[in-house]
Amino acid sequence: MKIEILGVHCAKCVKAEEIIRDAVARLGIQAEVVHVADLNTIMERGVMMTPAIFIDGVMVMQGKVPTRPGAELMLKKWAEQKA
Repeated sequence: MKIEILGVHCAKCVKAEEIIRDAVARLGIQAEVVHVADLNTIMERGVMMTPAIFIDGVMVMQGKVPTRPGAELMLKKWAEQKA
């Protein structure tokens, strides 16, 4: 699983990355987590508001920071779908 957090390292983007990394660790999911801060890439991906979270190339959240329980639920559901 590849999880991308798109945003220019603003406070919300940093918090979103922290929550996603924590959720991955807590669930024991094998995932590559990357932060994409390049504005051209962000615009090319169709992001209108940051942070945006992509899982395996699909935008799953945009413009808000996930809650810790919400992030865990989102990742758990995604992992189950792909199993």
